[in-house]
Amino acid sequence: MRILLTNDDGIYAAGIAAINKTLKEIGEVVVVAPEAERSGASHSITWAHPLRLRKTYIENKFFGYAVSGSPADCVKMAAMEIMKEPPELVVSGINLGANTGIHVLYSGTVAASIEGSILGIPSVAVSIDVSRYVDLGYAAIIARDVIKQIIKNKLPKCTLINVNIPSVPREEIKGIRLTRQYTHGFEESVDRRKDPGGNTYYWLVGGSEITVEEEGTDVQSIRDGYISITPLCYDLTDYNLLKSLDTWDWKGVEEDVCKFKGVTK
Repeated sequence: MRILLTNDDGIYAAGIAAINKTLKEIGEVVVVAPEAERSGASHSITWAHPLRLRKTYIENKFFGYAVSGSPADCVKMAAMEIMKEPPELVVSGINLGANTGIHVLYSGTVAASIEGSILGIPSVAVSIDVSRYVDLGYAAIIARDVIKQIIKNKLPKCTLINVNIPSVPREEIKGIRLTRQYTHGFEESVDRRKDPGGNTYYWLVGGSEITVEEEGTDVQSIRDGYISITPLCYDLTDYNLLKSLDTWDWKGVEEDVCKFKGVTK
């Protein structure tokens, strides 16, 4: 199996090194990751600037390809340029920090998996909470086991799997939960500071505390000590609202459309 491994923490991150070892038990792994940390890059792509690619070596051994762009860029580059044949699986992670709730929307880790799904490739994002305890070796084992299930059962079109591991020692993990994405807000703030020249600058802080307790969600599950496995879909259409929109009075809008087209209705 041809596996593309990427992340948003950068090609030298500890998480990608840890999971690379276990993925080699499953298939041939090609690492294509950002040359520097791109956390919070979401699904951005490099459009107005050239992308640069270089081979990366760790301890004098070839490790993978570093890309000057975003995590989504890395997946595109791998599938269209670097790999002789497209990957059969995209794995993004292991991210140092949970990607749960609305953070999924900002996450470069999840975005890389979404890009894989857009290209029609089964994809998974793996993250570990780092608030108290980090065991990357165990996280890599869990990722491997989840990936084996994906290979066995396959994924529907437009979907991906988002895995989050709690910040506790492996012997304290209570099990797994199949979860939905937490959709309530987080406590966030902007910290205003002064640089040595007396100029004001701002630092976005917070975002770690949940404001609503909600069972069955990714956030609550890792807080309770469970591994969260969440199926995601990049189709953002609200189909229930779409039905309701049909009951709205669109007459005024249609009249203006016809007016500008020079049509009388």
